[in-house]
Amino acid sequence: MPPFDSSMTQLILWAALGYLMGSIPFGMIIAKVMGLGNLRNIGSGNIGATNVLRTGNKAAAALTLVFDAAKGAVAVLLARALGGEDAAQIAALAAFLGHCFPIWLSFKGGKGVATFLGLWLALDWRVGVACCLTWLVAAAIWRISSLGALLAAAFSTIWVIVLTDGSTFLLGIILTLLVYWRHSANLARIKAGTEPKIGQS
Repeated sequence: MPPFDSSMTQLILWAALGYLMGSIPFGMIIAKVMGLGNLRNIGSGNIGATNVLRTGNKAAAALTLVFDAAKGAVAVLLARALGGEDAAQIAALAAFLGHCFPIWLSFKGGKGVATFLGLWLALDWRVGVACCLTWLVAAAIWRISSLGALLAAAFSTIWVIVLTDGSTFLLGIILTLLVYWRHSANLARIKAGTEPKIGQS
């Protein structure tokens, strides 16, 4: 963990900002703007890019992926620029929680994969790129988005150890555990061999 030089009030403010940025449901907004309907009634009902892809609109899915990643990255970069490294890590965790538990959707949000990747690209681009490549390789081999996400999350702590000074290690562990918790149903389906492949309903 970095040294906590910011005041508690400042950290709370950055946590609130991170949460609010992370809670913007871009998947639902993009689906509505592009006339794709209510994501809650499509596929898994999730608000993320994988479920948007189930509408058949690749452009909408790509936009959702980019915006969900960007909101996490922007929260981190703003907090780091104006508050320091401790604020950046607090904002990162809060943005992830905001995506997963947005107040606007009765705390029923997405699983946080794109936001997770965006956070890491902003926290340390080397870890972020390594996580993205891990997801891409796994998804290309098995064609299962959730498996790619789980492997990217698992390997993120390894990339932190190998590529950084370790100051984000504890945050990485927390984010990884949250990703696995949010994907508990996916894990069960992967074990049962019933998890849908990319593009499948």
